[in-house]
Amino acid sequence: MPETDMLIGKYLYGVIRCADSRAIPARGIHEHGLRVYTVPYRDLAVVVSDSPCEEYDSTRRNMMAHTRVLEAVMQQHTVLPICFGIVAPNTETIYEQLLVEHYDDLVAKLDQLRGQIELGLKAFWADAQIFHEIADQQPTIRALRDSIATRPPESTYNERISLGELVEAAVVQRRQSDSEQILASLSPLARATVTHPVLTDRMVMNAAFLLDRAEEARFDTAVRDLDSNMGPQILFKSVGPVPPYNFVTLNVIWR
Repeated sequence: MPETDMLIGKYLYGVIRCADSRAIPARGIHEHGLRVYTVPYRDLAVVVSDSPCEEYDSTRRNMMAHTRVLEAVMQQHTVLPICFGIVAPNTETIYEQLLVEHYDDLVAKLDQLRGQIELGLKAFWADAQIFHEIADQQPTIRALRDSIATRPPESTYNERISLGELVEAAVVQRRQSDSEQILASLSPLARATVTHPVLTDRMVMNAAFLLDRAEEARFDTAVRDLDSNMGPQILFKSVGPVPPYNFVTLNVIWR
C-alpha cells in the first residue's frame, strides 16, 4: 500500500538529544518491523517508525516491541519515554505540536534525566510456608486456631472468619516490615523511588528506582547484600536498566 499522510503516520517512542536524522538499530512496533529513525528539530529528535494510523492494543507483543526500541535508544542517549500507543498523523504534526511547541520543557526534562536509569526490583516470599510461620509467631492467632481445631466447622463459623482476618492482618504487617527494611537499604542510593501495589500473595515489594548510571554497580551490591542478610525466605527479581517510565513519561494528545 503506498504511504500517504491519510494512511501512514509516525509511531512515537521517545525524545532524545540529537540534531540530525539517523537510523536506530531496532525494529518498529508494527507487524512488519518497519525501520526506526529520528525526526530532528534543533538539538532534539523524536524517535519514530512508520505506522498505520491505528490504535495499538496493549498486547505483550506490542508492549515489548515498544520497550525494545527504547532500550536500543538508551544505549547511546538519555531518552524521555513517550507513552505506549502514540501515533502522529504526519511529521508536520510532530514538529508543530511536540517539538516546537514544547521545546523548552523537553530540553528541561532531558537535562533532568541526563545520566540516569531506572531499575525495577520485586521481592517475593520464597514459598507459602511463610504464611504458616507468620501465623505461628502470633500468640492470639495460635490460641484461636488451637481452640477451633477439633470442633465441628458449623459451630466455629464466626471464629474462623476472625481467624482469617487476624492472619491477613499479620501478613500485611509482615509484608510492610520486610518492604520497609528493603527500601531503607536501597532508597538512599536512588534519586527517587516509586512503589507499586503487590501483584501476588507472595510478593513483598514492587518498586522502581531512579539512579545515576554510575551508581548501578553499588545498587546491585546492596541488593546482593540484602539477599544474603534476609536469607532464603526472600527472593529478589530485578529488571533493567530500562528507560525511566515511572518517573518521566510523555503523554501526547494531538489537536
